[in-house]
Amino acid sequence: MKFDFDTSPERRGTASYKWDSAESRDIVPLWVADMDFRTAPAITEALHRRVDHGVFGYVRVPDDYYEALTGWFCRRHNWHFNRDEVIYTSGVVPAISAVIKALCREGDGVVLQTPVYNCFFSSVRNNGCHIIDSPLLRVDTPQGFTYRMDFEDLERCVSRPEVKAMLLCNPHNPAGRCWSENELRHVAHICARHGVVVVSDEIHCELTMPGHVFTPFDTVAEGCHFVVCNSPSKAFNTAGLQIANIICPDPGMRRDIDKAININEVCDINPFGVEALKAAYNESLPWLEQLIEYLHGNYMFFRKFMSRELPKLQVAELEATYLAWVDITPTGIKSDELEKYLLNNHQVWVNAGEMYGSEGFIRINLACPRSRLAEGLRRMAGGIKTLL
Repeated sequence: MKFDFDTSPERRGTASYKWDSAESRDIVPLWVADMDFRTAPAITEALHRRVDHGVFGYVRVPDDYYEALTGWFCRRHNWHFNRDEVIYTSGVVPAISAVIKALCREGDGVVLQTPVYNCFFSSVRNNGCHIIDSPLLRVDTPQGFTYRMDFEDLERCVSRPEVKAMLLCNPHNPAGRCWSENELRHVAHICARHGVVVVSDEIHCELTMPGHVFTPFDTVAEGCHFVVCNSPSKAFNTAGLQIANIICPDPGMRRDIDKAININEVCDINPFGVEALKAAYNESLPWLEQLIEYLHGNYMFFRKFMSRELPKLQVAELEATYLAWVDITPTGIKSDELEKYLLNNHQVWVNAGEMYGSEGFIRINLACPRSRLAEGLRRMAGGIKTLL
């Protein structure tokens, strides 16, 4: 079956955070990380069946939920875990916050590798902890640039006595890295030596570009204490259904996390999230494979556009996610000012890099029909050319 990613339903007027946050109806939103595509048909069909039942009471997560979850990761990523290691919750961000609450105390340090997903910062600070920054190292390439981990600095950071945890973005948002097995194994060795727990956010794990393979942190942990947080929401465009899972093999840590989940009151989920996860993992692989092919096509279209229209701006190589990361330093304008300028004067919305801990960059969401992406990029280029 061929799935259609060249068209999408009208999202304005649906209380969409991505589309209805702008005052103007003419804005092309290339910011918030959700996709404009309809989700997999198997998911909408499962949700229709649940709606037709007509009763939406409290949910008891059934056995086939865990079977779908563990079966998917076993088949697709050769990652074996059992249902006893799983704690479900309403989202990866609530999961990360609860894990930090469980593992850390006020005043503890948590290591981040910037630039990184903006909610990492708030999850650390909201729990009374402080951020220990181990910046990623930029590496220029013939295609643009990429990032690598600074393992010497990472060891210096995790060896600090107040550090109790490291938040790992795997794959990395916004740098676009799909960390290799060797890189992740090195992280595990460093953190194991210093008794630091790795909290791996793996929400983008299904969105790897051709030629790249996702490695679950669990498969390389080798004596390192860890927790994994994941969800089908990014890959299957179901973020609004509020479902995620925490995988923790250590029983003592798992008890503490479960307690924190309840303290934070994110222990209940809705019936639609349960049905969507089962349909995603049991029935929607062909849709996902075609989605990745389309997203890769969008990325290649984006690279060609940037090379032709804005050759002074370097683009990070995209190994995973659908989020492009662009160096805008040649414009001579701060990233938050450029975001506002493009929004107010050229009706296209991108994300400023400042929110990810790196000034001088913007993040662009490529997950939309190619015609819409082309229009958004045309507007963006028109604005940026006036600054070069």
